[in-house]
Amino acid sequence: MAKDFTISLPSWLSLLGVIGALGCGSAPAQAQAQQFSADLVRATPHDGATTSAGKLRVFDDKVRIETPDFPDGFFLIDGASRAAYFARPGERVFMDARQSSPLTHLFVPVDVGDPCLQWQAMAKLAGATDGNDPWRCERVGEESVGGRGVVVYRAISSPGRELLGWIDLNLKFPLRIRMQDGTSITVENIQEESQPARLFEIPSGFRKFDPEALIKRIKQSDVWVDGPPP
Repeated sequence: MAKDFTISLPSWLSLLGVIGALGCGSAPAQAQAQQFSADLVRATPHDGATTSAGKLRVFDDKVRIETPDFPDGFFLIDGASRAAYFARPGERVFMDARQSSPLTHLFVPVDVGDPCLQWQAMAKLAGATDGNDPWRCERVGEESVGGRGVVVYRAISSPGRELLGWIDLNLKFPLRIRMQDGTSITVENIQEESQPARLFEIPSGFRKFDPEALIKRIKQSDVWVDGPPP
């Protein structure tokens, strides 16, 4: 004879709780990536005139910048892997960005508590700082840029060199950078929307161009002619 098998209501609730916990454990919630696009606007200190500094796209810790200063290509920055490239679709090549544009080491995702950590790392990658003098960030206060809450920092990279940065508390991204000469670049017309992942990758088939290697090859060829002795 089959034995009776009954489970009381409290037991069922306990069992459902265990199943629910196991389900949550097997599929942990993923952090939502920050994705948005925006315009970059440059303002000069002497007359306050504004001009376009380019277009910005962000996908979590990756950034794509298109600027009229370099109309034949675009910059790709990967904050997690500490890499910055300039790609030229017309020639299907890409190269290290180095010091070609300060945008690549300033407009990157940062730690709201200490943005200098990432700013210094990207500046060192670009060769814009030797790294001997650690950057120091001083919190100035809180303001609003374009209706968005920001915290303001003074970043001191070395004696006599500093800038101001307005960091969005939610996006964890600079909305404005003011250089020491008074020139400022502001992120405007922010559109928080999904970004195509392909825009943040070097297109397939592109080859890496190394200017230093090319110079070395030229020096070893008959084309190179040393200048006259001093």
